[in-house]
Amino acid sequence: MMNKKVFAMLGVLSLLVLGLLVGCTKKTEEQPAATSESTPSAPAATPIDPNTVASVSGTVKLDGTAPKPSKIDMSQDAACKGNNMSETIVANGGDLANVFVYVKDGLGNRTFDVPKDSVVLDQKGCQYHPHVLGVMAGQNIEIRNDDPTTHNIHPTPADNREWNESQPPQSPALEKSFAREEIMLPVKCNQHPWMKMYINVVKSPFYAVTGPDGKYEIKGLPPGDYTIAFVQEKLGEQDQKVTLAAKDSKTVDATFKP
Repeated sequence: MMNKKVFAMLGVLSLLVLGLLVGCTKKTEEQPAATSESTPSAPAATPIDPNTVASVSGTVKLDGTAPKPSKIDMSQDAACKGNNMSETIVANGGDLANVFVYVKDGLGNRTFDVPKDSVVLDQKGCQYHPHVLGVMAGQNIEIRNDDPTTHNIHPTPADNREWNESQPPQSPALEKSFAREEIMLPVKCNQHPWMKMYINVVKSPFYAVTGPDGKYEIKGLPPGDYTIAFVQEKLGEQDQKVTLAAKDSKTVDATFKP
């Protein structure tokens, strides 16, 4: 008789415990999932009055004789038939090309919308085009292969994620971006060791790359005091200060020595 009572009590206790477990499980399942609100969204772009914007432009020169471009040996791949001269220092009549120019300081805590348009990095003649590229952090880079051979694109950043991806001929463009600011981020091709270029990732749209004439222009700047940086892959960096009033248009030149 006693055993029956014990067994009955144990049965009741088991039912109570099971009920509690089911109730707890149900409550857990009913908890709302974490929403995107817990992840901080990108801050809204700081407005700039278009009636006050200023610009800065100029020419970058090489003071002295430019080193003679070295010839690139592309014989390892019969499909490589491009301009086989190095692009480390490109100067014509003292005008220095491929210098990255950007606003290094003076924008404070301003934020800017990431452009929806992609920038294009092409591979043609077994060389990168352009040799120096500017892009905003988070902006899409469309990497194309116009060569009849396979390339292997390999950025080696210091502050961004490194990746290494093969791209056969006639394949779709690769879509890539970099999250953090980084100047002169090297890119190489593991298939063709002479292929090198530099991507410059910045937080604002205020940048330019000098053309064959050494000229650059940065437009749309709000009035303020700025540091303009000039960066060349081999010759280093120069910084210059400039003050821009509303609707100003100032010239800031730079000169590098070989």
